[in-house]
Amino acid sequence: MQASGMSNRSLAVAILSTIVEWYDFTLYLYIATLLSRIFYGGGASGLGEVLAGFALAYAMRPLGAIVFGHIGDRYGRRLTMLLSMSMMTAAMLATALLPTYAQIGSAAGWMLLALRCLMAFSVGGEYTGVVAYLLEGARAGRRGFVTSLASAASEIGALLAAGIAAATVALLDDAALMAWGWRIPFFAGAAMAGVIVLARSTIEESPDFLRQQRERKVPGNPLRDSLTHQRMAIMRGFAISALGSITYYVGITYVPSFLTGTGAMREGAALWLSTAAALVVILVTPFVGALADRVGRRLVLLVLALAGAVLPVPMFFLMAQAGGGALLGAVLLAALGGGVSAVGAVTTAEQFPGEGRLTGLALGATTATAIFGGLTPWIAHLLIARTGWTLAPGAMIALVALFVLPVLARLPETAPARLRS
Repeated sequence: MQASGMSNRSLAVAILSTIVEWYDFTLYLYIATLLSRIFYGGGASGLGEVLAGFALAYAMRPLGAIVFGHIGDRYGRRLTMLLSMSMMTAAMLATALLPTYAQIGSAAGWMLLALRCLMAFSVGGEYTGVVAYLLEGARAGRRGFVTSLASAASEIGALLAAGIAAATVALLDDAALMAWGWRIPFFAGAAMAGVIVLARSTIEESPDFLRQQRERKVPGNPLRDSLTHQRMAIMRGFAISALGSITYYVGITYVPSFLTGTGAMREGAALWLSTAAALVVILVTPFVGALADRVGRRLVLLVLALAGAVLPVPMFFLMAQAGGGALLGAVLLAALGGGVSAVGAVTTAEQFPGEGRLTGLALGATTATAIFGGLTPWIAHLLIARTGWTLAPGAMIALVALFVLPVLARLPETAPARLRS
């Protein structure tokens, strides 16, 4: 048992379940060029519609976070985690069964968008629920490391998405892909999500929520309480998540679309490059989480933000050249995005007390992710298409990093080890 009363098994289920959550969610971006042909008729306009759909669906993520956050703050973290994964399972299965553009025309794209919105709604609840659950269940001195394991596990999910997508594209000819092969990754995601729903039904409730029940401190209206008493924490969470979102979604998951869209690589090669980048994130994330426990959250975030201001533009330049430079650029951007995700998750959650924590995360961190994660791949695509400037994605990351730096410089330290020193 953990010192907090949370069993290792419950923590492990919460950590590992993020594999499925992010497999399901990031799969869409990794096969964006394929989906553009299947659901929108292909071409540059088809890819633009897929990325626009990704951005539009992301608007549902804060709404889902607020709805599931209310459930989690009022009725427990366990319930919200069960409901959100059940919704994801249903949406993935329905996507695998969709008719295509060749079968029903433009209605196929609208159906894909509707299911994508449902996935985004459920993932909004997933992030807040899992992060709060792990923070409240881990020992104080290991919160950064334990919470970072969820980020690492989520990248395993992204790795699976990239790997299965790459294998599907490599093993099937174009006719088979268009006819039925594209459905394989979605069926796999639905099956994995169903298994996680069963596993989550056996986990314990968060010790902090049980404390709130014992002390009769469960908030009656978490949304009102957060807006009244936690406005500064919400703004800090927004800033941290803005940096984490743009470094991840533009610097990692958008990369396959960037490489194929600029002609630097073919679909299969770009997906294998993304698989290598995902491995880097898995290796970097726990290290950064443990480092944040040791030296503090603020210092680690400041160093990463400085790297975010300097590295992205030259890295996108290298990727546009293809060859070995593309690998180096993708790997360094992956390390940056993974590092920010590792320390950002625990830091945003620590800005709030247990009472109303999920709602506070929804208003700050998840809202920032909707803007800087959902919109930015589409904006990057549009900027390149209209200006021809292939370094635009890197400049976007650098600009956000520069704006976030002053907030991080004034960020109160929340690492228990640093507070005791």
